[in-house]
Amino acid sequence: MARAGLTPAAVVDAAAALADADGLDALTLARLAAALGVRTPSLYSHVGGLDDLRRRLGARGAAELAEVVGGAAVGKARGDALRAAADAYRAYALAHPGTYLALQQPPDPDDPDAVAAGSAAVGVFAALLSGYGLEGSDAIHAIRGVRSALHGFVAIETSGGFGMAEEVDESFARLVALLDRGLSSA
Repeated sequence: MARAGLTPAAVVDAAAALADADGLDALTLARLAAALGVRTPSLYSHVGGLDDLRRRLGARGAAELAEVVGGAAVGKARGDALRAAADAYRAYALAHPGTYLALQQPPDPDDPDAVAAGSAAVGVFAALLSGYGLEGSDAIHAIRGVRSALHGFVAIETSGGFGMAEEVDESFARLVALLDRGLSSA
């Protein structure tokens, strides 16, 4: 029942599609094997089990997030860059909820691709925050703050936690403006 042309990248692609459609918790090797038209043991030729698959999915997500957020901020500075990056971050999380959740796990320090992807995502925010004059320890604290604010918002949004009548897009814009003001005064 093996499928010709199946690769580790194709397995992660299919895992991303399942996780984004049905949630990261719904991603199992049995469901993935069925989606790929193979038997579950065949997946072990391409990934080292469910934990390895989730780590690979997280690394892929971190690389994708770094690319979209970095691309959105290119050529912009300070508040304009922050708004563009935040909008791209939110759009990615909403479009790829399972992959986004997988990338929240710390990368395996023994996986150079995962470490590089995580570093790239952090590097995008470090570059963005350098426009505010933040470097070293100040930049690290600011990166953590911005990431926490953005992640908190999209986590509440994706779980349906914003039930009040006010427009969610306006709330997000105000959050980003608040972050910009805070970073500008740091």
